[in-house]
Amino acid sequence: MEELAKTATKRSRNSAGSRAADAGNASVAVRTKEEIEFLTDDEYEALSEEEFLAAQRVLLESERQVYTSQAEMFKEEAATLARESEPGDVQFDEESGEGGNSTMERERDLALLASHLATVSEIDSALEKIQAGTYGICENCKAEIPRIRMRALPYARLCVKCKSGGLTRR
Repeated sequence: MEELAKTATKRSRNSAGSRAADAGNASVAVRTKEEIEFLTDDEYEALSEEEFLAAQRVLLESERQVYTSQAEMFKEEAATLARESEPGDVQFDEESGEGGNSTMERERDLALLASHLATVSEIDSALEKIQAGTYGICENCKAEIPRIRMRALPYARLCVKCKSGGLTRR
């Protein structure tokens, strides 16, 4: 456990130094999302710390854009459904069953909106961690989260061991 904490501290220090070098040195090649997705797991593991953080930033920003646009779509759909239905307006016919179909659709859209906004918040937190030099460190045990997990879920806060240990935040 002590060795894991040392590794996490070392990575955190290396990350901060790497970002400082990255900020002052544009020599790190920025890859596109498509280029990153085509890397094998071994190639991903072999990336330098600067390349890894740059790749993660690209993945996070791409996911943020997708979730933000989808959240906006759900928000617009919920608003449209709210405008189209009047209070107490419930249909009882063969197609709608018991009625309230638009209400259920609106509730679904609002639930999806909340979920997407929560994910955007998680992504923003991950981007802040890259800046702070704490990206990829488990919030629970302070161990380094494996790159393969960070690649699959770039805004992961916990390592697999801590995540599977109980129900917690994403």
